[in-house]
Amino acid sequence: MNGMAISPLDGRYGARLRHLSAYFSEYALMRMRVMVELRFLEALDETGLFPKLSPQERDRIETMKSSFDEKAYGRIKEIEAGIKHDVKACEVFLREELGLREPNMIHFGLTSEDVNNLSYSFLLKEYVEEEQLPQLKELIQTLLAHAENWAEQPFPARTHGQMASPSTAGKEMAVYISRLLRQYRLLKRFRFSGKLNGATGNYSALLAAFPDFDWLDFSRRFMEKHGLEANLVTTQIEDHDTWARYFSITRQINNIVLDLDRDVWLYLTLGYLTIEAEKGAVGSSTMPHKVNPINFENSEGNMQVSSALLSGLIDKLGNSRLQRDLSDSTASRNIGVALAHSYLAVQETVKGLKKLQVNAARCEQELDDHPELLAEPIQTILRKEGVEDPYNLLKEITRGKRVSRDELIELVDQLDIPAETKTRLKNLQVKNYLGDAARICKLAASEAREELKG
Repeated sequence: MNGMAISPLDGRYGARLRHLSAYFSEYALMRMRVMVELRFLEALDETGLFPKLSPQERDRIETMKSSFDEKAYGRIKEIEAGIKHDVKACEVFLREELGLREPNMIHFGLTSEDVNNLSYSFLLKEYVEEEQLPQLKELIQTLLAHAENWAEQPFPARTHGQMASPSTAGKEMAVYISRLLRQYRLLKRFRFSGKLNGATGNYSALLAAFPDFDWLDFSRRFMEKHGLEANLVTTQIEDHDTWARYFSITRQINNIVLDLDRDVWLYLTLGYLTIEAEKGAVGSSTMPHKVNPINFENSEGNMQVSSALLSGLIDKLGNSRLQRDLSDSTASRNIGVALAHSYLAVQETVKGLKKLQVNAARCEQELDDHPELLAEPIQTILRKEGVEDPYNLLKEITRGKRVSRDELIELVDQLDIPAETKTRLKNLQVKNYLGDAARICKLAASEAREELKG
């Protein structure tokens, strides 16, 4: 742990998040800039507009793609310190290292933003595929285990904080599975966009050199080859609208997990769920009995920080004065901060969920203590039997009052309804009044299992 770090992402949580530097650090950005330049160089070679790269030159390009390291990064930073331009420093570095017969092919006809927008999009693409989707899958799978184990476990439900028609513990987990699965699908099918069209988006420098070549088609094919969508109509900068859509998906995931965190916290407070105590852990400096829902609280705080940053990035990165201003550049360097807080939060939620247990005895006792919850099925069945205004009939004896099971049975006995209906009403039990909760849970779990296999 780096005790002198300004950000807790690099300090307190540094050991848990260090691997994310492969996507969000200055080193990662410089590595990807070099990669973009090399991919462009290879694509340019395929056009036949320049003498073909020799086998030896191609070997050197492949070696550079696979062996970028701290030494290469350090050399680029040395160059940057002298010329005061990060992307140009990458070009100068590649001229030094590759030793091409036609060094002018490097960064040919490009502007810095061509390299930068692609670098960020490729890094985000890697992060989604290698980190975010697997983590989201783990979260859904963790919820699935609970949903399947608790599919038929009676569970108190609350609306407006008040006791309401019961559910099952598994169905409550299934709600979050279903919500997260929708975002998982969106994320899995998401494609970032990129541009490769010069200083003001018109391919002007490229066409000046080769006026008969179709650079729009070149750009389209380049993006397609590397898994991006081509944005052919831009200013100097790529408009970042696809970034905003991606941030919105992530922010919605944040909101769903935040909702889950708060619901679990409340269920723990009510005693419907419990947390397995960690051996050796301390819940309070003075109260030794405490087992705190710290994972869910930690997640909640980090989710709120992440969502605030993502909202700011959505608002900022979709705006640029005229053809270009540099305010987006410094804002973009905080993308990793926003995403790392979200990643940390999901880590915490998964950790908390794995310690979660349902308190079956407490849940069933709570349901037994609230026979007034049978007012809903009783009045609904009475509607079917044609009883006049059964809603108000039940309301009179239950709303805002403690009512016993015996009082409900007494009411039923006084009604002019068929004997078999009376018997059915008298046999109603709150813990069995679960509707189709178990089947809904199992359907949601089955759908999720099928999706996660793909």
